[in-house]
Amino acid sequence: MTKAERTSLVATPLVVVLGVGLALAGSQDGAMIGSVPVFAVAVAAAFVLQWLVFVPSFVAHTERFFDLTGSLTYILVTLATLLMVGSWEPRRILLAAVVLIWAVRLGSFLFGRVSRTGADDRFDEIKGSLPRFLGVWTIQGLWVSVTASAAWIALSSSAPLGIDVFAVVGLLLWAVGFAIEVIADRQKSAFRADPANRGRFISTGLWSRSRHPNYFGEILLWVGVAVIAFPALHGWQWVGLVSPIFVALLITRVSGVPLLEAKAEAKWGDQADYQEYRRRTPVLVPRLG
Repeated sequence: MTKAERTSLVATPLVVVLGVGLALAGSQDGAMIGSVPVFAVAVAAAFVLQWLVFVPSFVAHTERFFDLTGSLTYILVTLATLLMVGSWEPRRILLAAVVLIWAVRLGSFLFGRVSRTGADDRFDEIKGSLPRFLGVWTIQGLWVSVTASAAWIALSSSAPLGIDVFAVVGLLLWAVGFAIEVIADRQKSAFRADPANRGRFISTGLWSRSRHPNYFGEILLWVGVAVIAFPALHGWQWVGLVSPIFVALLITRVSGVPLLEAKAEAKWGDQADYQEYRRRTPVLVPRLG
C-alpha cells in the first residue's frame, strides 16, 4: 500500500466526521421529518449518493460520472429538502431556485466537457486505487454539503421566510456571479474550439480582466446564496455561513487556481507573451479599468 493510499484510509473517516459535525450543528431548531432533522437527512443523502455511484465507477475505472453526480446531488437533495419541509414561502423557493439553476448549468457543462475529452486527468493516478478513489468521492460529499449548507439550513429552518433586503441583495450578487461564470466558460469553450488557438492560452473577453473569471463568479454567487439565507440562521446554524468561505478557500488554495496556475506555468511559462499576461492580469478579482 502506498503512502497516498494510507493517507486516504485515515482522511476518509475524518471527512465523514466533519460531515456529521456539520449535520448536527446545522440541524439546531430546524424542521424535522419524524424524529430526524431534515438538514441531517440532507447531509447524509449527499454522502450516500456519492458512495452509490462510486461503486460502479470504481469497477469500470471511470471518472465520467464524478462531476455529474456532484451536480445531481445538489439538485436531488435541494428538491428533497424543500419537499420534506413542505413549506413554499418565497425565500425557500428563491434559495431552491438559485441552487438548482446553478447545479443544472454547471453539471451539464462539466459532463459535456468530460464526454468530449473522454477523461479527466485529475483522476489518472487515483481511479485505480480503492482507498484514493473512494476518498475523492467522500470528499465530494463533504464539498456538496458544506457548499450548499447555508441554502439547505435555511430551507429546513422552522422560521418564517419572506422576501426582504437580504434576499434582494443576495439575488443580485448571485445573478452577477452566475453571469460571469457562464460567460467566462462559454468564452473559453469557444476559444478552445477554434483550431487556430490550439496550444495557446486565452487572454480575451473576461479572461483579459482576470486569469480565472469563472472562479471569481463561482465565489460571488455563493456569497449571494449566503446573503439570501442569512436571516434564517441562528445559533449553531451560523455554521452555514462557512459556505462561501469554504468555496473561496477551495478555489484559491486547494483544487482550483493553484493547480491551473501550475499547469499554465509549465506549459507557457517560457513565453514572453504569457509572462506579460500574468503581469497585467489579476489572478482572480477582475480588473475594472
